[in-house]
Amino acid sequence: MRLLEGKTAIITGASRGIGRGIAEIFAQHGANVAFTYSASVEAANVLEKELNNKGIKAKGYQSNAANFEDAQKLAEDVLEEFGSIDILINNAGITKDNLLMRMGEDDFDKVIEVNLKSVFNMTKAVQRTMLKQRKGSIINMSSVVGVKGNAGQTNYAASKAGIIGFSKSVALELGSRNIRSNVIAPGFIETEMTAKLDEDTVKGWRKAIPLKRGGTPEDIANACVFLASDMSAYVTGQTLNVDGGMLT
Repeated sequence: MRLLEGKTAIITGASRGIGRGIAEIFAQHGANVAFTYSASVEAANVLEKELNNKGIKAKGYQSNAANFEDAQKLAEDVLEEFGSIDILINNAGITKDNLLMRMGEDDFDKVIEVNLKSVFNMTKAVQRTMLKQRKGSIINMSSVVGVKGNAGQTNYAASKAGIIGFSKSVALELGSRNIRSNVIAPGFIETEMTAKLDEDTVKGWRKAIPLKRGGTPEDIANACVFLASDMSAYVTGQTLNVDGGMLT
C-alpha cells in the first residue's frame, strides 16, 4: 500500500544519512521528492537518479535552508516544477560540540542558524502554498537531545528544543487550515557519521537502549511516512520520540 501516492515532499539535507533514508522510503510510497543538499553534489546526483528509477519524479536542489532568500526561491522552484507542496521535512542539521566553557560564539550561532532558523525559513517559504491548498504536513526533525539536553551540546540542544516550541506554535496557528505540524525526535541513529565512532562506544550506547540496538534511517523514515500521510490526519502539535525507548 503506497501511502503517499501523488503527494510532493520537500526534504532538506537529503543527500546522506537520515534525509536520504526518508527520500528513499517516500519514493517507495509514491511521493514525488524535491530534496536539498549543500556540498555533496555527487551523492545528490546518485540519489536523484535512484529515486527517479522508482517511477516517481525527483529532483535535487543545491540550496542553503539557513538562508531566507534561498528558502523562498527553493519553494518557488519546487512549486513550478512539481505543481504542489504537500509535505515539508526540515531535516538539515549540523553539530559543533563542545563544553560551554570552550564554546565560541560562532559555534553557537552557526548551529542555531542551520538547525533552527532553517525551520523558520522553510516553513515561511511553503506556508502560502499550503494555505492556498488548505492542506499540508510539516515534519520537523528534533532530537532526544532537544527533549532531555546533553552535556557538551548546549548549542545543539537549544536548537533542537527550539524546533519543538516552534512546531507547536505553527500547529496552533495553521490547524484551522488543515495544515499539520509535528516533530520527530530521533535517538541514536546509525548512519555513515556514527560508523566513524569507536566500536566500544557504540556498543555501550546500544546496551543502554531498551531495544538494544541503534536506530536506522528507515526507522525514522517510517515515522515520517505516518506523519506525512492521511493516517495521521488528526495528529498535530506532537513530538514523536523514535529512540528505542531511550527516554522511557
